[in-house]
Amino acid sequence: MAKKSKIVREQKLIRNVQKYALLRSELKNIIKSPNSSLEDKEAAVAKLDKLPKSSSRIRVRNRCFITGRPRGVISRFKLSRLSFREMALNGEIPGVTKASW
Repeated sequence: MAKKSKIVREQKLIRNVQKYALLRSELKNIIKSPNSSLEDKEAAVAKLDKLPKSSSRIRVRNRCFITGRPRGVISRFKLSRLSFREMALNGEIPGVTKASW
């Protein structure tokens, strides 16, 4: 089980990413656009640099929504490998069965 402080910190980070997502995408579109002038691109880069670093989507860590474990997360189910195995064996995940051949 992950520390509660890590889980709360991650949720705060996700809120921060969502808050600045639209602004970041607009600035990045200006930078990538071949039609925008050099001055516009420089201004967009400067604005992007002034945004908080924690507003970047790359900073978000995938975590298991049951235990908060950061490693071994199966993204399709948002579960760690340990929680996934336990729930699958108990039949709590529909459509998942243990392989046998």
